[in-house]
Amino acid sequence: MAVLKVKFTKTKRDKLAQILWILNWVSVVSGIILFSLGLFLKIEIKKRNEVMAKGDINSVPNMLISVGVIACIINFLGGKICYDCSDANKFSRWKLVMLPYIVCTFCFTFCILVGALMCYTMKNELEESLYLGLRDAIKFYKDTDIPGRCFLKKTVDLLQIGFHCCGNNGFRDWFEIQWVSARYLNMASKEVQDRLKSNVDGKFLVDGVPFSCCNPSSPRPCIQYQLTNNSAHYNYDFMTEELNIWVKGCREALLDYYTAIMRSIGIAALLIWLFELSVLIGVRYLQTAMKNVLLLGDLEGESDGWLLENSFVETAKYNISIIKNLGKANQISTVSGMNDPNINVQNTDCGKTNVTTKSIPTAR
Repeated sequence: MAVLKVKFTKTKRDKLAQILWILNWVSVVSGIILFSLGLFLKIEIKKRNEVMAKGDINSVPNMLISVGVIACIINFLGGKICYDCSDANKFSRWKLVMLPYIVCTFCFTFCILVGALMCYTMKNELEESLYLGLRDAIKFYKDTDIPGRCFLKKTVDLLQIGFHCCGNNGFRDWFEIQWVSARYLNMASKEVQDRLKSNVDGKFLVDGVPFSCCNPSSPRPCIQYQLTNNSAHYNYDFMTEELNIWVKGCREALLDYYTAIMRSIGIAALLIWLFELSVLIGVRYLQTAMKNVLLLGDLEGESDGWLLENSFVETAKYNISIIKNLGKANQISTVSGMNDPNINVQNTDCGKTNVTTKSIPTAR
C-alpha cells in the first residue's frame, strides 16, 4: 500500500510544478546563505588561529561551504526539471533522471542536517583547541625577539582587551609563567635574583598580569603587580576588587563567542534543512504523479502521487535485500558438495563414425 497517496488532476500537477520551480530558485538562495555562513565561520576561526591548537575545528565551516555549493547546483537543476514537468512531453526526457535526482537530493539534505548538528557538537573540540592554543600563546608571550613568536604578545594583548578576559582560565595563569622577557630584567638586582632562585625552573615569577588585563571601568588606577598582597596597596582588598582586572578567562570568553555564532548558524541550517526537505517531498509527489500519468496514457486525466509505493517496512526489506545481493550475481559458489554442472556431462563423440556409404558406379 502506497504511503501518503494523493490524487492529482492536471491543474494540480501544473500548479505543483510551477510552485516547485519557484521554490527551487529560493533553495539556490538558501545554498548561497549556507555557503556564506560557512565562510563567515571559517574567517572568524582564522582570526584566532594563533590561539587555537591544530584540530578538526574547521570541519564544520568546510561542511557548510561544501553543502552550500552543492545546494546551488542541485537546486538549479531541480528548477529546470520542475519547469519542464509542467509539460508531459518534456517530462519524458527527465523520466529516468528524476529518481536518481531525488535520491541524490535526499543525501544532500541529510548532509545539511549533519552540518546543523555538528554546530552543536563541536563545542568540546573547540574548547580543547582553545585551551591548548591559549596555554602556548601565554607561555611564549615574552618571546618578542624570537621569529615566529614575536607576534604573540600583540595577539594576546588585543585578545584580552577585545574580549574583556585575562589568562587562559583566569588571571592567576599569569602567576605561573615568566611573561616578562629577560632583556627587560635587571639581573644585578637582588630582588630579581631572589625570584629567579625561588623556583626550580629558574623563572621570574610575579603575582602580576600584563596591562591588557586591566579593566578601564575601574575607578582607581589599575593594579598589575602584587595583586594578592593587600598590604602593598592602600585601601585594597583583592577579593572584592573585581573591577580592577578582568576576571573571566579568555578560553571561556572565546568559547562563549564561538558557541553563540555556531548556535545561530545551527538554527539557520536546521531551517534550511526543513525547507529543502519540503521541496524534496514536493518533487517526489510530482515525479510519481507524472510517471503514473504516462502509464495511464491519459495526459489530461487524474493520477496518484505518493512518497513510497509500498509501506515503510516493505520498502526497507526490499532495499536491504538489494544491498545483500550486491555483487553476488556473477559469483561462483565454492561451497563443499556443490560442483560445476558441466563436470559430469558425458562427452559427445565428435570423431568419425562408421557410416556405410553407397558406392558410386564407375563409368565403363
